[in-house]
Amino acid sequence: MARKLAVIGAGLMGSGIAQVSAQAGWDVVLRDVTDAALTRGTDGIKASYDKFVSKGRLDATDAAAALDRISTTTDLDAVADADVVVEAVFERIEAKQEIFRALDGIAKDGAVLASNTSAIPITKIAAVTGRPEQVVGTHFFSPVPMMQLCELVRGFKTSDETLAAAREFAESTGKTCIVVNRDVAGFVTTRLISALVVEAAKLQESGVASAEDIDTACKLGFGHAMGPLATADLTGVDILLHATSNIYTESQDEKFAPPESMRRMVDAGDIGRKSGQGYYTY
Repeated sequence: MARKLAVIGAGLMGSGIAQVSAQAGWDVVLRDVTDAALTRGTDGIKASYDKFVSKGRLDATDAAAALDRISTTTDLDAVADADVVVEAVFERIEAKQEIFRALDGIAKDGAVLASNTSAIPITKIAAVTGRPEQVVGTHFFSPVPMMQLCELVRGFKTSDETLAAAREFAESTGKTCIVVNRDVAGFVTTRLISALVVEAAKLQESGVASAEDIDTACKLGFGHAMGPLATADLTGVDILLHATSNIYTESQDEKFAPPESMRRMVDAGDIGRKSGQGYYTY
């Protein structure tokens, strides 16, 4: 019997999670609040499958079968029979808590309730439900079909069974998992990249070195595939500003305080590749 996954949010992350899960044999229901958002999500999934087929990395028959395993809806009640529910909405705690309050009343007993957050403590999300032991973080990386990592995050009350089920789900999609045993803001990966990006941005802002030279130093000196400021542009300077601000608010650790230049870039709309301008011009 095929396993059932519900993904809440059809944006870049949600559609990517739906894509790799359907390809792995899961029956997927993708939910968003508008039909337009769902169409964008499924169009993106189809285009991604087509690209893999054209490169010989996916059989056309398998791609068509995977696409058939994805259904879409604007009705949250559609998650009622899902074994795993992954929330992938915007990184704002109020939005996530609203979703989890609703899921608590809809999802079946024993369902894994997962959040694809990159920085918000799972304990705070789980606390609005009556079943915090079934809530876990499954932090996939963008673009989901290409990135190999999934960060599994324990909340204060996440059970061993829930963590094991989340690992089984993530590994079934081909991901390698790491476990974050205590859900400090930013977990492991967002904490590390935020500290690096903030320091790189401060060095660039104060004229110590250019963005290009800072990134070259990290690539050639540390073996990084991409420098921190190019990474900020790829991820979105606005996304990283939001993440680092969340971590700073939680930790009050000055190394996570975003520099003024980063805030000014976001205010001006220079948020990286998606706007054509960030630390680099595209």
